[in-house]
Amino acid sequence: MPGVTPVSLGTPERTADELLAVLRRVKGTRDPGLEVSATQAAEMAHRQGAGLLAVVEHPDADPALLVAAVVGVDRPADPGELGLHIDGPSIRDVTRGETATGYPVVIVERIPVTGPGAQLQVVVTDPDHPRVAVFTLHSPTGRGWLDVAGVAGRFVSGVEFSAPGTGSASTPRPGGTSGRSAPR
Repeated sequence: MPGVTPVSLGTPERTADELLAVLRRVKGTRDPGLEVSATQAAEMAHRQGAGLLAVVEHPDADPALLVAAVVGVDRPADPGELGLHIDGPSIRDVTRGETATGYPVVIVERIPVTGPGAQLQVVVTDPDHPRVAVFTLHSPTGRGWLDVAGVAGRFVSGVEFSAPGTGSASTPRPGGTSGRSAPR
């Protein structure tokens, strides 16, 4: 999907190298902080068992990182219940709805209490199986936040759960691609 560039989730080192290359291409700079950010993001994605790590970009925004994982839950998740557990001083907005593919979703926008940046968490529930797909979008600067959040939202809205045990969190949709098959 235009604006979403997935990176390989091979080894943490390979992931960090590929992520750094994408960030340098997008930012057009040799910012020394990018290497630290890429390494930390790659390590976190591997530690959390992420199925997707991608850079989300928009011409009017700084790049943001999108991390996603499918997580098993004790029973099929009710989006209303998820909202009860999401609370804190940095919560700006909680929205419940449905994806373009018909799955229940809870969207939580977080704004850090101190410093710049923004974070969006999207939890898509599978009403037929005890699992959720959790997407976290993080912008270190927050510049152009609504633009990158819109790109990520269009990407997440197309999620489709595959049959359990197939190893894929989503399947391609007409007019888009899953995170694992998008061009790099």
